[in-house]
Amino acid sequence: MIKSKVADMLGLQYPVFQGGMAWVATAELASAVSNAGGLGIIGAGSMDGDILIKEIRKARELTEKGKPFGVNLMLLNPFIDDLVDIVIKEKVDVVTTGAGNPGKYVDRFKEAGIKIFPIAPTVALAKRLERLGVDGIIVEGGEAGGHVGELTTIVLTPLIVDNVSLPVIAAGGIADGRGVVAALALGADLVQIGTRFVVAKECVVHENYKKAVIKADARDAVVSGRSTGHPVRCMKNKLTREFDKLEKAGAPKEKLEELGTGKLRAAVIDGDTNWGSVMMGQSAGLVRKEQSVKEIIEEIFQEAEEIIRKILPDKLGNS
Repeated sequence: MIKSKVADMLGLQYPVFQGGMAWVATAELASAVSNAGGLGIIGAGSMDGDILIKEIRKARELTEKGKPFGVNLMLLNPFIDDLVDIVIKEKVDVVTTGAGNPGKYVDRFKEAGIKIFPIAPTVALAKRLERLGVDGIIVEGGEAGGHVGELTTIVLTPLIVDNVSLPVIAAGGIADGRGVVAALALGADLVQIGTRFVVAKECVVHENYKKAVIKADARDAVVSGRSTGHPVRCMKNKLTREFDKLEKAGAPKEKLEELGTGKLRAAVIDGDTNWGSVMMGQSAGLVRKEQSVKEIIEEIFQEAEEIIRKILPDKLGNS
């Protein structure tokens, strides 16, 4: 079994977080990941307080006793203060955060006994977060689906590992055992996986979305909306082409944001893969079948352990 400080801290069988994907990471997916030995995470990015309470309570019903699950909070959510109050009141085990610095909430999470793992796209933010007393740093490279930064996982992970003493969770571009081993070699303690879990049997996204991920090549996962300051990686389709057209024409930020409004829901719930935002990472090129969460996790970590046990020693020559 692969050793992991974070897995030991949280009581996980496998060193893996499931990405907190808005609209995608519901209680059904989160509980399945937690039951299979990873950390399932409810994606609250699109939720208000009433929806989040229902999802947390549903996840608690579906998750085996003693197994933790978490909530991802997007700090730009207009209901963020209410969502923070709810995860504290509901005694959620773990919180991950994105789209900003969670500093104003860290002390409250710590007082409530909640472990906190923010996403840090830069070394500077990772250092600030360490000083605030968070439990670990999620390093998400630009290969990931959804909102992304510029640096790749293979560069950003060791940069942050070298500059903080906290455990680092590598995310972006990881979909199989090879990716896990690569992340460990870069100094990560654990990995976070999103795109491969989208096609899990327990994931409730529209079947069209799953089929799109399975069919996609890595080059189909493109980035749009850079001019807005909040670029998004998703499947190349009519929506992304329209984004590109408007950006090249110098359209104002408001016009682009209007175009993107409601498009993730359209893809996830309605199955619109032409004009919907089919968020996926470049690792979609490695995803070729629908499986149960348990099968996905066991396959990934069996492969990773076989690589560590058999292949890596063979790479060493005689000294």
